[in-house]
Amino acid sequence: MSSVEIGLWSFPVLILLIFMRVPIAAAMLGTGVVGTYIVLGKWTPILSQMKAISWATNANYSLSIIPLFLLMGQFAARGGMSQALFNAAAAFLGHRKGGVAMAAVGACAGFGSICGSSLATAATMAQVALPELKRNGYSGGLASAALAAGGTLGILIPPSVVLVIYAILAEQNIAKLFLAAFVPGLLAAFSYLVVIAIYVRVKPESAGHAARIPWAERVPALVAVWPVAAIFFLVVGGIYLGWFTPTQAAAIGAGGAGLVAWAKGGLDRRSLLACFKDTAVSTGMIFFIVLGASVFNSFLAFSRLPQVGAEWVTTQGFAPMTVLVIILLLYIVFGCIMDSLSMIVLTVPIFFPIVTAMDFGLSPEHFAIWFGILVLMVAEIGMITPPVGLNLFIISGMSRDVEIRETYRGIVPFVTADLLRIVILTAFPIISIFLV
Repeated sequence: MSSVEIGLWSFPVLILLIFMRVPIAAAMLGTGVVGTYIVLGKWTPILSQMKAISWATNANYSLSIIPLFLLMGQFAARGGMSQALFNAAAAFLGHRKGGVAMAAVGACAGFGSICGSSLATAATMAQVALPELKRNGYSGGLASAALAAGGTLGILIPPSVVLVIYAILAEQNIAKLFLAAFVPGLLAAFSYLVVIAIYVRVKPESAGHAARIPWAERVPALVAVWPVAAIFFLVVGGIYLGWFTPTQAAAIGAGGAGLVAWAKGGLDRRSLLACFKDTAVSTGMIFFIVLGASVFNSFLAFSRLPQVGAEWVTTQGFAPMTVLVIILLLYIVFGCIMDSLSMIVLTVPIFFPIVTAMDFGLSPEHFAIWFGILVLMVAEIGMITPPVGLNLFIISGMSRDVEIRETYRGIVPFVTADLLRIVILTAFPIISIFLV
């Protein structure tokens, strides 16, 4: 068996391990180690490789931005910012048809602007919005689906942990990727609002009616979200204006969110330690995934599968857009069996060299940014598609009276909107790059 064939066989082995409920990071690490041994026939290079990759992964300064953004999200949740965002959105939208669900999506968008994690956004906003959705007579399918879809805005609207990982893998500017993701992220939020508006008109029984909030209460509710706006403009605006590097901005944002949480009484010694613990656990999981993917991708490099695949694609005469569409479809399929972060760290080193060798009529930088936004969007779809759909399981676990089948049915219109948005962003790259 040739080394290329060994590389090809590694993918069904990896998928089998995932279906056997082996943690994805461990599955990639184990497959990479064993595959490298089979290709090279000895353990010495593997041990040397593990030492080098472990150091390179954990000593990467750019990765320090991840725990800081995660910590910022922890402090924001403790500071009551999620509740303030939902109250403000509900004050302006709650009385409309499907308005409380729309408010939940809007609050997810706001919280995503200071969090950067899809799972954290979904879990945090579910705690706030689920009781209100149930109290106002929303069906379990619509309520859970709207929160699961809204949670994906945590990685679509900058700052985004997934975009940071992509920037490192593709060697691109993090600030420019954040800027490019802004309009597509707002487009995603708007499309979810449209889906809810259509959903409640097709199925009127799925949504109740909330009372109209008087203007005397709307203004204070809007004013209460000033910490979120201040942190967002300080972090993202500071990066764009050149005041801070992305890592410095993340540190300032985490510090600012911590001060707000402390001032509001949501942060004491015990909760502070809990924030650090949760951040450390999430960071360790992410770094383990990055390490596992690095070892697996190193094995693929030894097998020469990516090089041979790139050469084969370029010699077949496929149109560049055809190759891109096939890759995006593969991402959607992969998203059904693995989480977005694992999918990106595993596939970007394979797919990126293939597409960059083709002519899409864009400069190399603009193409890398456009491709990154497309990858981010299809990765987001994987968060709400069965059978993995991590956001679906997060919301389902927090809404135990709603059967997972109801959530699956409710999420279909949102996934349809996501697919339509992918088509638009693929057909019109300018949407992603005109701000860069």
